[in-house]
This record gives sequence, structure tokens and C-alpha cells, in this order.
Amino acid sequence: FSTGNMIMFLTFLNLFATLVLLPIYLQTLMGYTSTLAGLALGPGGLATFLSLLIAGKLATKINPKYILFTGLSITAYAIHLMTNFNLQADFMTVMWPRVVFGLGMGFIFVSLTNLTLSHIRKEDMGGATSLFNLLRNLGGSFGVAIVTTILARRAQFHQARLVEHLTPFDIPYQLSLANIQSFLHLKGITAAAPQAALGVIYRNLVKEATMLAFNDTFHFVFILMLAVLPLIFFLKRPDNKMDAPPEY
Repeated sequence: FSTGNMIMFLTFLNLFATLVLLPIYLQTLMGYTSTLAGLALGPGGLATFLSLLIAGKLATKINPKYILFTGLSITAYAIHLMTNFNLQADFMTVMWPRVVFGLGMGFIFVSLTNLTLSHIRKEDMGGATSLFNLLRNLGGSFGVAIVTTILARRAQFHQARLVEHLTPFDIPYQLSLANIQSFLHLKGITAAAPQAALGVIYRNLVKEATMLAFNDTFHFVFILMLAVLPLIFFLKRPDNKMDAPPEY
């Protein structure tokens, strides 16, 4: 029961971490509207619905530990795909990892509930399910707080490192500044061209630093998801009479 609660806490930490990071990434860096961001993330919910149906059918036929391992592995792979996001990612590149993630979550819900609560006595089921749901909600809250903090700090770190190369002695910086100023002159901006060119370079620097921060944060979530897998070995298989997932 303790192990199952720990897995649920960490799983929902990862779930809410991705649910928070993806819309921010799409709307702040990729220029998506809220509608487009919803269209990119929505198919993941449909994938979860379908995998829940499949997992429910398999719950009484296959050891739930195998189903849980499969679900956690699929979600870890999906998060690994998210670590490769960049500023040139297209719609399908963003949507596909979310679909894979939703598919894995459906296998986790049924099997983990079965494994965690199947050995609890009926008279203790009320308290056990309350604690189970509490840790699930706490996991989501911790996930939001942790990843937003990591994202902000890593963005500051990468900005500090990238800005080291923006000096008058850096040839690529000199060439970029000159090209931007020439472009602004063609657009009729003359007096403010030097300051505007610096603004363009700084805006691009912030976007690159933020993108690197997203990659770091997704990588942290990926490592955390992999760390959950060994906990499956501490779970006991439900008794035959309790093969069906408990209702709560």
C-alpha cells in the first residue's frame, strides 16, 4: 500500500508537470493560441480514454504489475520525446508525445489502483482510498511547483551563459548586429536602429535560453519517471478473488 501510494504520488507529479509545461511552451515560445494549444494536447485525453478501456479488459487476465510497468515505460518514453522539443517543432511533433503519454497513463490508473488497494480490508477501505486520493492530488501540486521553479532557474542559468558570447569581440554577434541594423534601415528605422537591433538579439537570446530550460525540465521529469520503475518490484500481486479493480 505504501509503495503504491508513492508510485501514485510520483506519477501524478509527472502528469501535472507535463500538463503545465506544454501549454506554456506552446503559447510563450511557439506562438500558439489557447485554442491551438488545446488542439495539440486534446488527443492525449482521447488516448487515455482508449487505454483505460484496454487496461480494464486486461486487468483480470494479466498480472497488473506487467500492465503498470508497460504504462510507466510508455509515459517515460513520451517524456523523453518531449526533451527533444525545439523552436522549430511542428504541430505533429508536439502532439504525438502527448498522445503517447496519454496512452501510458490509462494503463497506469487501473493497474496501480488494483495493486495498491486490493489487499486492504473492507473496513479500512474508506481511509485507504482517502489517503490514496490525497497523495494523488498532492503529487499534482508538487509537480506544478517543482517544474515551474526549475524552469525559471534554468532559464536564468542559460541566459547568463548565452549572454557571455554577446560581446563586441564576438564575430557572429557583430555580423548579426550589422545585418539586423541593415534590415531596419531598409524598413525606414534609422535613428533607433542600434537600440532596436540589440532588442531583437536580446529577444532571441531569451527565447533560446527558455527553450533550453524547457529541455532541462523535461529531462528532470524523465529521470524522475524512470526512478519510479524499480518500485514496481515491491508491489504484491492481488489475490485471485480480488483481481477486479476495487471501486472507490
